Amino acid sequence: MSTEPAIEERIDAAADAVGSVWPLHSFVTANPLAGFEDRPFHEAVADAEQTLGGTGYPSADVFRAAWERGAIDDDLLRQELAAHGYDDDPTASLDRLAAAESVDTPGSAVETATDRVDAVLTKWLAAFLDQGRAKWPMPDREQGFYAAVRGLAPHDGDVPSGGAFADRPAEPVAAIRAALTDYPVGEWRDVFEFQLAALPGWTGFLKQRAAAGDDWQTEYPITLAEYLAVRLTLADLFDAPVAPDETPDGPDGGTETPGADVPLPEVWLSAWEASYRDELVDAVAAASESTAETGAADGDRPDAQLVFCIDTRSEIVRRHVEATGDYETHGYAGFFGVPMRYSGYGADVTVDACPPILDAQHRIAEHPVGGDEEQAAHDRWQDSLSAGRTAVERLKANAATAFSFVESAGAGYGAALAARTLVPGRVHDLLDAADERVPDEHEFCEPSVDYNPYSVHALREGLTLDEKVEYAATAFELLGWERFARLVVFTGHASETANNPFDSSLDCGACAGNAGGPNARVLAAICNDEDVRAALGERGIEIPADTVFVAAEHNTTTDEIALFDGHVPESHAADLERLRTDLATARENAAAERAADMGAAGESGVRDTERRAADWAETRPEWGLAGNAGFVVGPRELTADLDLDGRSFLHSYDWATDPDGDALAAIVAGPLVVTQWINAQYYFATVDNAAYGSGSKVTQNPVGNVGVYQGNGGDLMAGLPLQSLYSADDEPYHQPLRLSTVVHAPVERVTDVLADNPAVAGLLDNGWLSLTVVDPTQDHRAFDYAGELEWAPVSEPAAATAEPTVAPQAADD
Repeated sequence: MSTEPAIEERIDAAADAVGSVWPLHSFVTANPLAGFEDRPFHEAVADAEQTLGGTGYPSADVFRAAWERGAIDDDLLRQELAAHGYDDDPTASLDRLAAAESVDTPGSAVETATDRVDAVLTKWLAAFLDQGRAKWPMPDREQGFYAAVRGLAPHDGDVPSGGAFADRPAEPVAAIRAALTDYPVGEWRDVFEFQLAALPGWTGFLKQRAAAGDDWQTEYPITLAEYLAVRLTLADLFDAPVAPDETPDGPDGGTETPGADVPLPEVWLSAWEASYRDELVDAVAAASESTAETGAADGDRPDAQLVFCIDTRSEIVRRHVEATGDYETHGYAGFFGVPMRYSGYGADVTVDACPPILDAQHRIAEHPVGGDEEQAAHDRWQDSLSAGRTAVERLKANAATAFSFVESAGAGYGAALAARTLVPGRVHDLLDAADERVPDEHEFCEPSVDYNPYSVHALREGLTLDEKVEYAATAFELLGWERFARLVVFTGHASETANNPFDSSLDCGACAGNAGGPNARVLAAICNDEDVRAALGERGIEIPADTVFVAAEHNTTTDEIALFDGHVPESHAADLERLRTDLATARENAAAERAADMGAAGESGVRDTERRAADWAETRPEWGLAGNAGFVVGPRELTADLDLDGRSFLHSYDWATDPDGDALAAIVAGPLVVTQWINAQYYFATVDNAAYGSGSKVTQNPVGNVGVYQGNGGDLMAGLPLQSLYSADDEPYHQPLRLSTVVHAPVERVTDVLADNPAVAGLLDNGWLSLTVVDPTQDHRAFDYAGELEWAPVSEPAAATAEPTVAPQAADD
């Protein structure tokens, strides 16, 4: 009987131990321990440490610093310690943690056979997976990874008996079967997991690439089976281990106590999270009660409504926009509900501008629609730039001209490098001035939102009328809107940096590491469609005739908000000009607030953000989502008067307009999952940057436009760099906390939503995030999710109670 299905099945199961890794140009923040989410958090980090070698908790020094500065409430900490069977006082327990960390794990500087396998394998992976950066690409890639390596290995001097590689079976699964002759079928999964976890960065990238099936994968296919066929063959040739050793679990190092249900670091982490969460919940509950007492806002229309991404960076600028005038701001996932594959004007590639948990459903392209002068000016400038880049690359790469090119261009290059190094702010001014003179795409293009039945692409182009209506209705239903201003602005976001391999990690996570402006333009175009508005009216969503929808993009590095307003009628010119002026003021104030965190003076906030955007030596152009810890789902009134310090995701939701809970279910199934991914990426990259991050940018080298190495080779680094998380080498700026979610809704409704979404309920049951409900129908009381769809009233000290859980229907007093 063929063993191919058995091999493929066990490869898929073994691959769960490694999280997916997206290419650097479309960086997606995801939980590196996603394959362990089916078990309790403390068990998952222990299992991952055995498999991947990464630490799963903050160090004793990090806990101590948080406790000493008051971030961990002493009373809560002592309650947590006692509740979990630890008799130590906080100081003694910290000493135990520190002592456990000081136990050195025996290591060896001697190169092993496995190291030699890794060295050869990563060399071939980098060559095969290159995405257009190599001047001399690897031959025979179209045959697939295994076939290409099998054909070239005899010519690789680093492979012992390279000719023997060609004698292996031609099919990868057959090669795997030959390598496993001495191993029973019951051990295959362990073998595959051992081999896949050896280079988790490359393995994670292969998983994502195979699942995405993009153009590179179609042209140059590689599968986990092909990867394992090469790896197992190399292991045989180098006489390296094929299966893991059976070693007993090591001692607990003083982090566990007999009778304790969780390890000591978990207790400290839970106390830290509870200290943060209690303040957030108290503030939301107080605001819930206060807004109920004062009643709903009057019927006056605001000057404008601005819908931002739920991104934590939006929280800061939203506060300052609201402070400049009569403006409402709202939070909505930054892809604006349209799962699309986007092609910019003149772009060579398309991108999936939607969360990775969704598949793109529509192809949207930018097409010129008039504005011939603007298009011509744009094309002339781009043609000039392209011709210049091509000429320079040819001169640099051509052996006959390289030296003469350096002789003739050296002075100019030197001046440009000096300017970028010494006066990056001036460079930003020059680039900004050039950008002002050249028309942007949105000035002469429109997105192809109308359905095109003749599209020849993999995805059909545009949307039908019914689809447009559904996307618009979903947006307004999730936002809970019942009134519209004259101007409604959908505001995507993007970053601006120079010489930064991790630039896409600062763009919109909901758009899979791409800019959110195109998505905002699509939803604005949909909502301006008269047929869509008429259909919305039939569904009870009445949009006034004078409401105009506008797209915008928030530059999170400089806090500038650019309006894409070419279609706005003259009747709204005054509204638009007032908004533009107020957005400039909001930018100044937001940049001043962020300046302190970036080490600059408040009065130079805007100037410093511009310098950081243009400085090619800047390792930290902005903090990104560092600091994220909370997610609030509810109306803006609950957080409008709070300074959340850019640490909370904010999604608008009005339980009163969602009687069936459909909108809440959509938020829980989508944005909540994505924010948990983001939070987990930041958490693990902070607690163990070597295993789950990517180390210092100073010693990184980009490889093939897909990722970075540390040094000159090795595993693909999968996570965020130190500079995105640490203010100094030993001082984390990001506080590594699991996500605390607060939902403003009846607790019964949330229970029903979780019952219908067992995946999210499982994350909660296993402690990957927490959930607190502020129930406006029960005197604005708060209830913590306590597992198995049960709740604990926050007013009772759940950690010190033997049976803390109550059913929702019993929590009525």
